[in-house]
Parts: sequence; C-alpha cells; structure tokens
Amino acid sequence: MEKFDIYLIGVGGQGIGLLSETIARAIDHAGFEVQGVDTHGLAQRGGVVESYIRIGPSHSPLIQKGKADLVIGLEINEALRGLNNYLRDEGTLLYSQTEWQPLAVRIKEDRQDVSAAIAAECNERNIKKVIADKIKLEDARMENVVILAVLAREKIIPGVKKGHYSLALQDLMAGPVLDKNLEIFLDVFGD
Repeated sequence: MEKFDIYLIGVGGQGIGLLSETIARAIDHAGFEVQGVDTHGLAQRGGVVESYIRIGPSHSPLIQKGKADLVIGLEINEALRGLNNYLRDEGTLLYSQTEWQPLAVRIKEDRQDVSAAIAAECNERNIKKVIADKIKLEDARMENVVILAVLAREKIIPGVKKGHYSLALQDLMAGPVLDKNLEIFLDVFGD
C-alpha cells in the first residue's frame, strides 16, 4: 500500500489511545510502514482526544485537514467534527452512535440532529458511512474493541486482516483483560 491516512477522534475515557496503538500495531503486523501520534487535550475531563495514523512513507504523522482516507469516531458528535474537518471526499467514516454529554447539552442550547447531519454530509460528498454494531457492553470503555472488530470485518484498512488485529491485542494485553477483549472482538467480527 502506498499511502492511507487515518484520523481518530473521541472523548477522554473512551480508549482512543489504546485503539490507535492497536491499529498501528496491526498495520505493522501486516508488514506496512506506519507512524502515528496522539493529542490528548483535556482527555481526563471528557475533552476531545485525537489520534493520527499514517500508512506508507511520510515526513510527519500529522494529517492535513480534508486529507484523511478514514475517520473513526468513537462518539457521534466528534465523528461529525472529524467528518467535517479531516475526511476527504469519497473517504470512509466509521463511527459509534454513542453520545457523551456534548457541550450543547451542558449549556442547554438547541442541538442539531447529528445522525441526519452525518447522513447528509456523507451523501453530498460520496463518503462511505459505516456505523459500529450496537452490542450490550458491560463496560462502555470497551467500545473501542467493537470499532476494531468492525474495521477487521469490513476490511476497511487495505491489507490488514483479522489475525493482524488479534496479534496487536495480544501485544498490548494479557490474562483476563485480553480474554475479554478478544471475546468481544470475535463476537462482533462474527466468527
């Protein structure tokens, strides 16, 4: 693969850092050159967390606005922000419909219908929209593994396969934590 840029966005506490590291390791296991960087902002207070992953040769792990091939959003409002700011036309948006109390709710402003806004933007710009499966999780912080499984199942990152993602999880976890994450990954993947 010559080049593929991934922008991840979510809210502090959702596991963006772990998801980003797992994806980067899966890409490495697939034999591709990869680099990435995280920006955490106010992550500990529910603020925005971003990660950038670049596959192929590049001089910087940062992605220019409007140039990402794939945007992954772990929170629906942040997915819309990532779509509007980073995703190129005809790219792919993968997101969870989870909503963590957005600023508009906190300050009691009227809110837009975020799902409708995403659908309209994707339609207008010919963007492939993939919504992560809704499954009942014991711990909402494990939603990042659901996203990982959908990435693998839908073959969204070219050349990165199910086994590469499993190896990446094994690199980063052990014992009961690994077992639980692999269970969710395989359940969503459909094996």
